[in-house]
Amino acid sequence: MSKRKIVILTDVELITCIVQRGAADVIIKAAQEAGAQGATIHYAKGTGVRERLGLLGIAVEAEKEVINVVVSTDQTDRIFEKMYLAGKLDTPGMGFMYTTPLEKAATYIPREVVEKFGKFDALEPNNED
Repeated sequence: MSKRKIVILTDVELITCIVQRGAADVIIKAAQEAGAQGATIHYAKGTGVRERLGLLGIAVEAEKEVINVVVSTDQTDRIFEKMYLAGKLDTPGMGFMYTTPLEKAATYIPREVVEKFGKFDALEPNNED
């Protein structure tokens, strides 16, 4: 049986973009055109100043899409900018985005890529389970 290894990515960041429901597709397309490999979307409910109604200040739930994109640190600024512009986040009420540095991330990386770039860490998994 071959030994399994976990390839650890260390030079990556998470871009998170929270937008109005229905806006994610355009933003993801812009991210992919800028070099992102993919994205994850999930749905959320949020509140903000624009959703407050009445004298009681009751907040109305607003449907949101949360887009997560993991990118290499050298791509972060370019992809962040393209997503921001595609989502029209310079318009009030359109959304919010931020980046988070990731200490480490793991996924399948083809052997050829690991050998070509060689900048990935590899861990032997603990197979006690």
